Formats: sequence, C-alpha cells, structure tokens
Amino acid sequence: MSLDEATVARIARLARIEVEDDRLPELARELSNILGWVEQLGEVDTNAVEPLRAVMPIPSRRRADVVTDGDRQADVLANAPASHDGYYVVPRVVE
Repeated sequence: MSLDEATVARIARLARIEVEDDRLPELARELSNILGWVEQLGEVDTNAVEPLRAVMPIPSRRRADVVTDGDRQADVLANAPASHDGYYVVPRVVE
C-alpha cells in the first residue's frame, strides 16, 4: 500500500501532529514501508499456530471469590468530611 503526501498530511492533522511540508515525502515513504511490512505479515500461514495466553507457560493462580474487606462502613465513613445515615454527604451540583 502506498500513501501519498495528502493522505499523510491528513493523518497528521487528525492526530494533531505538526508536520512540515518538506518532511511529507519522506514520511509518506516511511509509512508506506511500514504498511508494506504489515501486509507481508498477513501472508504468513498461522493456521497451525495455537493462540497464546502468555509467552511463558506460567500457570495462573486462582483464588476464591470471597469478600474479605466488607462490613467496614464505619471505618470508611470516618474519613468523610460529612456523612448521614451511612452515606457520604456531598455538595449539591444540580439545582
């Protein structure tokens, strides 16, 4: 795939990157080369390759899904500047 200077300028504008006009041809060549490499990757046959979860075969450690820090409402509300009936009191933001 080949990118022209106008496309590169548009990409730079959308990415909010300032690119000087004299650098556009060089940048267009570099981006076209990168896209060419990506197209080459699409030609590789990966049908026999299993998807990887990790590069190293590290077993995942699992733990029981239990609540370990619950029933601490008083401790949590102790840091609040104001509370009422077990809830934080916050300033009204909508009138």
